[in-house]
Amino acid sequence: MEYIFTLKYQLAEQDCDQDALVERLGAAGCDDGLVGVGQPGRLALEFSREADSAEEAVRTALADVKHAVPSATLIEASPDLVGLTDVADFVGVSRQAMRKLMLAHRATFPLPVHDGSASIWHLAEVLDWLKAYRNYQIDPGLLEVARMALEVNIAKEAIRHPVSSQGRRDLLTA
Repeated sequence: MEYIFTLKYQLAEQDCDQDALVERLGAAGCDDGLVGVGQPGRLALEFSREADSAEEAVRTALADVKHAVPSATLIEASPDLVGLTDVADFVGVSRQAMRKLMLAHRATFPLPVHDGSASIWHLAEVLDWLKAYRNYQIDPGLLEVARMALEVNIAKEAIRHPVSSQGRRDLLTA
């Protein structure tokens, strides 16, 4: 199956030569990734990777990038953090329809990761909700890659901000 996802990285100063970077990525197996280096010091790769599972696709892509650019630091795997407009685009409805759905089902709709003038959700949680509670037909590949992106981002943050499991529980139950 083909999985489409994006990996975004912070680059070290020595890795900012775009032509050399593209060459190294291609040689390391990232020839199925569209390379974006629009923002200085950043790298985005939109992969369209054939694999038996989203986990295999994302894990091999992460390993390929690490092999090509060992000093690169992962910023985000996507699709994961999304607004209602993004969710609406993924499921083929209008933003207004998605907003109405969210407002009408506040008690069961997934909680946002950030709530404000622009709220953000984990795509996998919203897709799971749409599938379970509203019987939406969700592309299984999209759902699988969204779950994997969420897992990668959580693991990345756990490494970035290590706190004992007990410490995390105590914070949330205080």
